[in-house]
Amino acid sequence: MPPSASPDIVSRAAPSPSPPRIQRSPLRSRRRHRETRSRTPDSSRSRSRSNSRDRHAKRSRTSRHRSSYRSSRQSRSRSQTRRYRQRRRSPSSSRSRSRLSPPRSPPQRAPKPTHNNASQNVPTMVPSGGVYIPPARLRQMQAQITDPNTEQYQRIRWDALKKSLNGLINKVNTANIKDIIFELLSENLIRGRGLFARAVLKAQAASPTFTPVYAALVAVVNTKLPMVGELILTRLVLQFRRAFKRNDKANCLATTQFIAHLTNQGLANEILAFQLLQLLFDNPTDDSVEMAVGFMKECGAYLSDIAPKVAASMFEILRSVLHEADIDPRVQYMIEALMQIRKQQFKDYPPIPEQLDIVDDGDQIVHEILLDDPDLQAQDQLNVFTFDPEYEADETKYKQFKASILGSDDDDDDDDSSAHGSGEASGSSDDDSDSHHEEPVAGQDSATKAVQMAIQDRTGTDLINLRRTIYLTIMSSANFEEGVHKLMQLKIQPGNEIELCNMIIECCAQERTYLKFYGLIGERFCKLNRHWALAFEQCFVDTYEAIHRFETNKLRNVAKYFAHLFATDGLPWAALSIITLTEEATTSSSRIFIKILLLEITEALGLPRLNDRLKDPSLIEALQGLFPTDSPKNTRFAINYYTSIGLGALTVELREHLKSVPQRLLAQLDASGSEGDSESTSGSDTGSDSSTGSYASSSSYDSRSVSTHSSQSRSRDRNCSRYRRRSP
Repeated sequence: MPPSASPDIVSRAAPSPSPPRIQRSPLRSRRRHRETRSRTPDSSRSRSRSNSRDRHAKRSRTSRHRSSYRSSRQSRSRSQTRRYRQRRRSPSSSRSRSRLSPPRSPPQRAPKPTHNNASQNVPTMVPSGGVYIPPARLRQMQAQITDPNTEQYQRIRWDALKKSLNGLINKVNTANIKDIIFELLSENLIRGRGLFARAVLKAQAASPTFTPVYAALVAVVNTKLPMVGELILTRLVLQFRRAFKRNDKANCLATTQFIAHLTNQGLANEILAFQLLQLLFDNPTDDSVEMAVGFMKECGAYLSDIAPKVAASMFEILRSVLHEADIDPRVQYMIEALMQIRKQQFKDYPPIPEQLDIVDDGDQIVHEILLDDPDLQAQDQLNVFTFDPEYEADETKYKQFKASILGSDDDDDDDDSSAHGSGEASGSSDDDSDSHHEEPVAGQDSATKAVQMAIQDRTGTDLINLRRTIYLTIMSSANFEEGVHKLMQLKIQPGNEIELCNMIIECCAQERTYLKFYGLIGERFCKLNRHWALAFEQCFVDTYEAIHRFETNKLRNVAKYFAHLFATDGLPWAALSIITLTEEATTSSSRIFIKILLLEITEALGLPRLNDRLKDPSLIEALQGLFPTDSPKNTRFAINYYTSIGLGALTVELREHLKSVPQRLLAQLDASGSEGDSESTSGSDTGSDSSTGSYASSSSYDSRSVSTHSSQSRSRDRNCSRYRRRSP
């Protein structure tokens, strides 16, 4: 060691005295509080330093934990990445290892079948399923099977029958239904009745809009093979039971629609339909009522025709459900729509469409299957293939049956074709002979046309059809404007205009209460053309003359109808000339009619306007019957009548006329006496007879009234004199 360094080393190693305590500056965040803080003792300073050291140690531990956790995660992710890469490299290694393994032997293929061993390899050639065979290969294999007594041959024919039935049912429609029926009957429906029933039910459930077509198809097949129709109806009933228990609404709607159309075709008995409705009405819910409404839409017309009382009771149940049951508003609207359809007599819901009405009523076979029959069997075994040991015999029998059904139609077609051919041959040979008779044939045609033009319908069929059309048009109109527009579009022949007016009045009369709808229709027609106004005027005259035949409700509706026409000036007021208000010329019905007529006009116009209208100078002659002045008796009857119905204000002139009657009678008496004195005896006989006769005929009641008045005055004087005598 160098000597120069030793003093330093010694000085460093020697203990030095403790230096004075150096005060450390406080933290930077607390510098602004240094002046205000009081000096703390040494113990507090040491405590603060220890606390700061503890906090620093805690922070360091936390940072160490975080760094260790971060490193563990990184190591874990690295290990996962390493394993993933190893996994990615494993297929290559496996492939490399597979190269070292010995090669596999090629698959052993079955030997190709030959004609000699075809019978032994049939089960392997025609598998039941699971193995794809190309169609050409399959046809080649099937062609090798020719023995009908084998199960493989019958299975092939069964599959072909199933495909044929499914294809025919899927392509049937209204236009080709007759051709499809011939093709269906050409197939063995006795053997494949289970397939046919399943295909029909499946197709109908898939497309309910074609239900009438499927029902017509089943109805035609049922006439030839009743067992097929019975099987389909049985399966329908069982399917409805099952769907109803499971609350399967879609399946229930499809089955009920099919049953309804089979009922329309006459295949199902109407008792089944009523049982189904009764089941739906036992516990009315939204779904059950909806199904019942749909069922009644489809077969309501048929049920109303064949059993009107029972059908009416079903409609009453629906009406009670509408008013009493707690159902959805949508279902309520459906019930109201059904009631409107019934009111229109199911015009848009015929039982059988015209193009599908191909079965005569006498040929149809009805199956009396009930809804609660416990012995119904679906016969599901008919849907699957079964080996038939008597296959050839059954096929021969069906061929004979098919010939008995379709043979006559084929013969007719042949006869038609031969007749057509012979007609063409004869037509080519007889051209000359026809040319000689052209003029006589033309004359015969003109005569035939003249006869046809002269034919008149005296049975009233055209009139009945016209009235039916008018009635349906009125009932189907939403408002009076639509009704007038539709009625104007009808082709009414000249002279039948009054039938339209009568139908409007009859429709108004049959309502429970008067509807202004009919009055507005009549008003519009009267203002459109004068011919319609004249027609309604004639209807008013005819109605008043036959008013005694009307019931009270109809009488009230008709009176209000004509009151509307008079109040709106649709009818001329001169038409009231038909009324003569006397005791002899009126009946109780006519007096009620006049009362309602005048009161309704008063309500529409008001009493002052009505009084002014009746005092119109142009109507004085026409209204003499309403205000009679020919005799005091009739005048007094009219005054009493108007007063009793509350129209006494109309009798002012009648009362004045009745007061002036005695003065006119005295003047007539004086004039007749002076004329009798001045005339000669020879000429006075005829004159006096005529004058006295006229006086007797015209004023007999007045003379009686005058004598009665004088006798009453004398009796009053006599009573007054008696009273004076008795008084003291």
